[in-house]
Amino acid sequence: MSAYLRIVLALFLVAAPRAKADDIDRLPISATFVVSGGYWIGQSTEGDDATPQRGYYKLVAIRQPDRTARLYLQMIAAGDDGLRLVESAELEEFTAIKPYVTGIRPDSMEGVAGQPGFFATVYLKTDPAQARVEEWTVLIDDLGDLRVERASN
Repeated sequence: MSAYLRIVLALFLVAAPRAKADDIDRLPISATFVVSGGYWIGQSTEGDDATPQRGYYKLVAIRQPDRTARLYLQMIAAGDDGLRLVESAELEEFTAIKPYVTGIRPDSMEGVAGQPGFFATVYLKTDPAQARVEEWTVLIDDLGDLRVERASN
């Protein structure tokens, strides 16, 4: 590598914006899977202002001491002033079956969809010794209605 390229690279690395170390440190080590995607549009309920807001969904699996997981669905507002957690709810359908989550996959890796909503597949076992994983879907339609169900093949 030429001396010129080394200098340019060094300057770039020094000047490049970096995430604060505490940003990643705030993520709990028990978060085993985090998937974000889809989008929603709504009205702000803060104050007297009914300004439109927009955001995306995040699905998070949190490992429990017994190795099962609890799954949470979050709505994140994305605006000019940054990101803000709007709502976070535990998905009781998963809590009831005490799953061992082996993965979560979003519906698409192509970016923002053409219409509001969210879709993800959760791969899990209800017994860690079972050989085959079950597939469950988390679906939010364009009206914001949530469905959690075992996938039918």
